[in-house]
Order: sequence, then C-alpha cells, then structure tokens
Amino acid sequence: MVAVITVVALATFSTRVLPFVLFRSVQPPKILFIIEKNLPPMILLLLVFYCLKDTQWSQSPYGIPEIFTIIVIIVLHVWKRNAMISIFTGTCLYMLSVKYNVFSNLFL
Repeated sequence: MVAVITVVALATFSTRVLPFVLFRSVQPPKILFIIEKNLPPMILLLLVFYCLKDTQWSQSPYGIPEIFTIIVIIVLHVWKRNAMISIFTGTCLYMLSVKYNVFSNLFL
C-alpha cells in the first residue's frame, strides 16, 4: 500500500511541476492558451452528455427531471455567473426531484 501511495504521489507531483519546469524560460505554445480557455466548458459538456446517457426517454418521467434541472442550471448560471452555485443547486434540485418523484406524479 505504501508503494502505491508513493507512486501516485510522485505521479501527481510530477504532473503539477512539469509545466513550470518546461516553460520556465520560454513562452508556452499558443495551443496551451486555447486549451486553457476551452477545456473547462468542454469537460462540463462531456459530463452533461455522460449524465444523460442512461436517461429513460420513453418511460415516465420521460427525462423531465434532467431537462428541468439543466434549464434551471443554465438560467442560474447566466444570471449569477457562479459555477459553485450552479453546480450545487443543480445537484440538489436533481437529487430531490428524483428522490421524491416530483415529476413522476405528473403522469399517473
């Protein structure tokens, strides 16, 4: 177990230090600026697709909790521009709507 923790710690440390060592005296390539700017939205979009992959669109509640939560998150994020509020509110809203079957009762 100590060997695994040591290897993981060294790998994590080296990935954090490597950019500072490589670009200490030279300007980073422009592609890194493009990646830095576009990677977070791309990761979030990938997470949305991953979360929606198991949604049952042909069974009640027909994906309504997911769609409702996505709409609320978009509106909240455009309004407040705060990722933490959007993530926390969206997670809580989705979990509560699924746990208490809020939208399932609409189709009985």
